[in-house]
Amino acid sequence: MPIVYEKLLNYPIPEVRQTLRWQDVALYNFSIGLGQDPMDEQQLDFVYEPRLKVMPSMPVVLGSPGFWSRNPDTGIDWVKIVHGEQGLVLHKPLPTEGEIIGRSRVTGLVDRGAGKGALMYSEREIIDAASGEVLATATSTSFLRGDGGFGGPDGPVKRPHPEPERAPDLTLDLATRPEQALVYRLNSDLNPLHIDPAIAKAAGFPRPILHGLCTFGTVCHALLRTLCGYDTARFGRMDLRFSSPVYPGETIRTEIWQEEGGAAFRARVVERDKVVVSNGLFRFA
Repeated sequence: MPIVYEKLLNYPIPEVRQTLRWQDVALYNFSIGLGQDPMDEQQLDFVYEPRLKVMPSMPVVLGSPGFWSRNPDTGIDWVKIVHGEQGLVLHKPLPTEGEIIGRSRVTGLVDRGAGKGALMYSEREIIDAASGEVLATATSTSFLRGDGGFGGPDGPVKRPHPEPERAPDLTLDLATRPEQALVYRLNSDLNPLHIDPAIAKAAGFPRPILHGLCTFGTVCHALLRTLCGYDTARFGRMDLRFSSPVYPGETIRTEIWQEEGGAAFRARVVERDKVVVSNGLFRFA
């Protein structure tokens, strides 16, 4: 069945309640690369429970309703979905333990025409169950490659943050581990594309690829280290486009241009000199 514009725009995505444990925080931080140097005291703050900190990017895996767009009544051809953009705004300090609520909704649909696909914009609020305060807002753009021509509006389309043409002011290389996708999927992102070689090959990849949100977390680490000195209270917002997949074991180089109130950034894999993240925007809290 094709997409019905009003139905999908108002699709009832289930609310999710999640009990957060310090073990979940440490696992997430480890899964995006923190702790590779066990003598780095600043990174130990993200994996050692007596002084545990939450990585600013963690809300992207909290309160997730799962792969709801796979439901037949959405009208989405889920096999052809591509995760195009991801954003995150932090409103309050993130707890290492407690109960959180995830409330997700579709915020916009853009019909690019038959044969050209569609864009679906969505957001998820991460809420502290005890206080009712919104801790973070995660936004996402999905490219629905198989779903154009359903009669929806042709805009507005989100504009990317511009990249400066000069050489970057700062760069940081962070290595990913060969088994990193196997660890990252324990954050409940169980798409077999990231672990099953046969499925990866069927999708056109020579081997399983790293989760896009794991790349997001690795770039967050680079921004937190270079711009905030690992002070999570200074981290306010990040937004980016996914340009190309990363293979586990590759090195991600984040290139940063300082701007008033924050920075622009992009990222590439060093081994292939391939841009994997573009049009990045960072803002201090």
